[in-house]
Amino acid sequence: MKIILASKSGVRKKILDKYKIDNEVIVSNVDEDEIKNSLLLEGASPMMISKNLAEIKSIKVSTKNPDRLILGADSVISLNDELINKPKTRDEALSILKKLNNSVHYLISSVCISKNGSMIWNHTDSSELKMKNLTENLLVDYLNKIKTETLLAYGVYQIEANGLDLFEYIKGDKDSIMGLPIRQIINYINQYKK
Repeated sequence: MKIILASKSGVRKKILDKYKIDNEVIVSNVDEDEIKNSLLLEGASPMMISKNLAEIKSIKVSTKNPDRLILGADSVISLNDELINKPKTRDEALSILKKLNNSVHYLISSVCISKNGSMIWNHTDSSELKMKNLTENLLVDYLNKIKTETLLAYGVYQIEANGLDLFEYIKGDKDSIMGLPIRQIINYINQYKK
């Protein structure tokens, strides 16, 4: 059974491939910023924003691909219930790291599976991360090791690369932090096949 991943995230595709889940990518091309801003105006929490974005991506691709299982996903950072967006510039990336420095924040990963334009399953996972107390020079050194396009596409830290060095502790599933709570997805797909 082949699923469609409604995400341009190379990391999410790698996770599916690693667990031998047959997949193809069809990017949803939803305007995430517009949706986030609209939800923020309605007072939505970071968790609700993550859930909504995963569902919107999944359903958008699902309406054009009948009888297929479509996996939508979204991850957000929540610091004191404030949504921390992906940086648009390197300067913004540094200011985000300074904000997260020496504090606990949550990385929320939501997934949604749709079929024929309707959500049939969803799951949200929250991981707790505590960043070390790092000097600005160390933060700049860390950012200098990341290509700009990677930084702007995936956010300020890559757990799968040097990002682990930033943290005092991480409580949560590594795959979920990288963008897909894969165990729950596998459980659902196995039940679905029965």
